[in-house]
Amino acid sequence: MRTLLLTLALLINLTDFGAFAQSDSAALPVKEKKKTGWTWAGLPVVAYDADLGLQLGALGQVFYYGDGSTYPEYKHTIYAECSWFTKGSAVYQLFYDSKYLIPGGIRFTADLDYLPERALDFYGFNGYEANYEASVTKQGSEDYLSRVFYKQERKMYRIMADFQGPLIGQKLRWIAGINILGIQTGTVDIERINKGKPDDEKLPDTALLYDRYVDYQLIRPDEKNGGTTIYLKTGLVYDTRDTESAPNKGLWSEVLLLSAPAFLGNHPYAFVKLAVTHRQYISLVSRKLVAAYQVSYQGTIGGTTPYYIMPYLYSSYSLTTRPDGLGGVRTIRGVLRNRITGDGVAFGNVELRWKFFRSVLFKQNFYLGLTAFLDGGMVVQEHKIYTNVIPEDQKAFFFNESKDRLHLAAGLGLRIAINDNFIISVDYGMAVNKQDGTSGLYVGIGNIF
Repeated sequence: MRTLLLTLALLINLTDFGAFAQSDSAALPVKEKKKTGWTWAGLPVVAYDADLGLQLGALGQVFYYGDGSTYPEYKHTIYAECSWFTKGSAVYQLFYDSKYLIPGGIRFTADLDYLPERALDFYGFNGYEANYEASVTKQGSEDYLSRVFYKQERKMYRIMADFQGPLIGQKLRWIAGINILGIQTGTVDIERINKGKPDDEKLPDTALLYDRYVDYQLIRPDEKNGGTTIYLKTGLVYDTRDTESAPNKGLWSEVLLLSAPAFLGNHPYAFVKLAVTHRQYISLVSRKLVAAYQVSYQGTIGGTTPYYIMPYLYSSYSLTTRPDGLGGVRTIRGVLRNRITGDGVAFGNVELRWKFFRSVLFKQNFYLGLTAFLDGGMVVQEHKIYTNVIPEDQKAFFFNESKDRLHLAAGLGLRIAINDNFIISVDYGMAVNKQDGTSGLYVGIGNIF
């Protein structure tokens, strides 16, 4: 899709509603101050997309540190985002997290979202087995079909309530939770997107990849419009990180079992999934240079996962606005979003993080950092589809003969951190294989792990 993206991520407020302690914490560098009370920070959201229109909005996060004894760990945080495109896509999110709301060391995390998307990426199933033809999205090409050929429409609401409690101190914890996903899918509303455009910029009224998958029943009739999924989450977390937002050292590993049973209304798409993730942070130069990596597997171990749930990735803690599959800002930066979708996937990330400047500005602890990264992933459990329904002379357009293999991307990033927890991230990644696109520029909040 021909897209003009202009993203402005500018700090708009860094207000301290509490007070500083009078002396430095022993754990902090000389110039940094222990935070107390309330602080908050925010960003405007301004972007333009040729098909989705102008995006406007804001995001912000509030932190409460109490008397400062836990700093840089917060006692409570609330994150909120509200932004919308003039053609109908939007982000409405409210997120809360605290280890101190419930007595007994119980951590409570809640998330409430509504995420309508007029043009969500859809490239088929099983990674490289699904062929990607960039030329069909380029207006002026002899192969041109539509700028939104690899798109579909999705409206999603998400309700999450997760709990974590100690088994061996705070290092080994149990997890339990319930998550509700309401998803409505369909083809792109071409008429709405074309409204107000000159004739030479209007999208043609043609069948998109989603439409063709529906016609050939590669997407089944009873799943093509989406549905509601209610799943239960249980698992274990082992955590020795020194801090959560940008660890300097330690391990973080989790095993999650996700069950969407029939008795909760998930029939005929009841399923059980397993998600295993391991992360390690290695301090190379104290508080300045860190090597970090994560590896993850997420797969179906029972039942049938509907196509609209397959891209969804699971975690015990995830401040993620768009919780989609492999490719894009949260997984493989530089690869097309949702490019790698199957019943089971594995992925990993390696980063070298350098905090090259620290100071106190406007009474806030502040640092700048650079990140070099290598991301990769692939489908390890294929989604079963029957390609024999497609005419032989069209199969090469939809499918490659080869099975999926490793998708790779590499790039650089900038980090701007306030009080160690509110981190503005700017990443630029480049895909290794043209079947995954070319590159991506991402502006967001926080490290990806």
